[in-house]
Amino acid sequence: MASSSFPPLLPKIDAILVLDGDGNRLAGKYYGDFMKAASASSPTADGSADNNNNSSADNATAAQSVEQLRASFERQLQSKIGGISARPDAAEVVTVLGKTAVFCGGSPAAQGSGGAGDVRIVHIGPTGESELVLAHLVEGMYEALSQLMGGATDRNMILDNLELVFLLIDEHCDGGIILETDGHKLASSVLLRDEQESSRMGEMGGMEGGGGGQQGQAPPSGGGGMGMGMGGDMTIAQALMQARNQIISNLSQS
Repeated sequence: MASSSFPPLLPKIDAILVLDGDGNRLAGKYYGDFMKAASASSPTADGSADNNNNSSADNATAAQSVEQLRASFERQLQSKIGGISARPDAAEVVTVLGKTAVFCGGSPAAQGSGGAGDVRIVHIGPTGESELVLAHLVEGMYEALSQLMGGATDRNMILDNLELVFLLIDEHCDGGIILETDGHKLASSVLLRDEQESSRMGEMGGMEGGGGGQQGQAPPSGGGGMGMGMGGDMTIAQALMQARNQIISNLSQS
């Protein structure tokens, strides 16, 4: 009964990529059938072990082919955008394999940079999607990323905060359908969701460590030392939660 079509004004994209200066994918998602290899042949109905083994091998080969397709596409994309720096409020547009790619960020190419410099956020749109619409989408996500990273969108900062980057992608887009485009709202949603997940992790960590000899001792809130003085009393989940809370606190004060 459900229709597979979407309202004509609802933006839809094929992929979101976060690339470093050398075109390496730091984060991203592909949606729908874009850059997917042909499905492996379906196993026959006799249920034999050989057929099951062949099916597993075919699935592994298909997964490898998908990644090869994506890597090849990203190399071609990098050949078009490498060395181009796009302002956060003025996205650049290129065409790759018939797809429209709109991006923000990036730094002029530097010899021996090793992928350093500002990352690029790239939105890949389906055939016929408006370039202006895609530009609006990518500019909003780049604004949110810059806010979350405290204005530093270099490769190392992104790698150190990949969890926030993937949360941002999920808040921005679900299954190729754009959910939110406003940079401020995106950043706020990501921080709220991260805080909720951190609290959940902290509760789970407290339950796991509740059988210890110092049940009543809880990690300090807002301490400046990231809980280093707690020794073995703090679980990994609690330490991660406290580190993220401190980052969020610093961002809210800046």
